[in-house]
Amino acid sequence: MNNAECFVRHLDRLTGRSEDVIRKIESSDRSLPDVAVFVYKNWPEEGFITGFTLGLSAAAHPDWKLGRPELMIAVESNDEAWTFAIGFMAERLRGKGPFCYGNTINFHAKVSDESELDAFLIFAPPFLDKEQMAVQLKDFRCNIAGMYPMYSSEFGLYEELGLDRFWKRPDWDPFNVKRKPMK
Repeated sequence: MNNAECFVRHLDRLTGRSEDVIRKIESSDRSLPDVAVFVYKNWPEEGFITGFTLGLSAAAHPDWKLGRPELMIAVESNDEAWTFAIGFMAERLRGKGPFCYGNTINFHAKVSDESELDAFLIFAPPFLDKEQMAVQLKDFRCNIAGMYPMYSSEFGLYEELGLDRFWKRPDWDPFNVKRKPMK
């Protein structure tokens, strides 16, 4: 079984079903495969859209000592733009960014027409327990990292408060794509 088959089998076990849609982001580097985004509508619950990338981990990065990441997003929305955005970032930044917990990424554009959110915070993936967050592939261990939409205007607040205090703010709702910016 190859890495892609192992990863898809892992996603099938996590979600209890096959994906609703698979999107492909063509590789800008001919030595790397395209990035796939597996989209699950109404998972983990009604009204959510969830996406997982496959292809970020095909690159190497010096910070990846204990495994290589793939990305997950889950938000209260039906718009596939959220899932496509994490695939786009995975393809454009693979080998360049570490995608470590606590990192932020400025998307430099609003992600979806339903929201002004234009950035992401990387942290533990939502709705997964510790055993579900990692999958042993043929060549390496893959660790799923969560992508949480935020406003780039919140970067200063995030830097000031740090991850723990930022995350615990009552006005931080990491799944609500229509939330107002925090100040």
